[in-house]
Amino acid sequence: MADPSPTTGTRLSANEIDEEGVDVTFLVWLTARATSDLMDSTLAPVGITGDEYAIYSVLAASKAITPTELARWMAAPPTSVSSYVKRLQSRGHVERSPHPSDGRSYTLRLTSSGRKAHRAAVRLFAPVRQELNDALGDDEPGVRRSLLALRPVLDDLRTGPLSPTPLARTTTTS
Repeated sequence: MADPSPTTGTRLSANEIDEEGVDVTFLVWLTARATSDLMDSTLAPVGITGDEYAIYSVLAASKAITPTELARWMAAPPTSVSSYVKRLQSRGHVERSPHPSDGRSYTLRLTSSGRKAHRAAVRLFAPVRQELNDALGDDEPGVRRSLLALRPVLDDLRTGPLSPTPLARTTTTS
């Protein structure tokens, strides 16, 4: 088994969580935290966090992407995206180019150095990804379907009329 040296050595069993009767939102948070810890500790040797790995992956999968589109994938405010972009630019891993049809915007893409860093992270994370898929076994497609069903629900809640974020409420269409 891969030894990513997570930040906490104590495991939380599914039975413990189930006995507490936690709701789906808290269960998602617990899972997200465990995933972040696993990714951060696994990717530390290449100097990339789990969040950055996800951003590198989105950028690697697209020829060029706007910060707005990246924010949509990340479910993050523009200020967070800007912070990540600045960090990746300072490493020489991302370049900005004028948007071809919108003079007010720009596109982002990985530089050759950024692609190299992403490939190193992919190689480092591949055994962990394989272990996860092996551990889930026949449950993997169902877990995937459940997560794919969850994201749009969360997006609707984040941006819908009851959203606690005023900006999100104003961008919702009726």
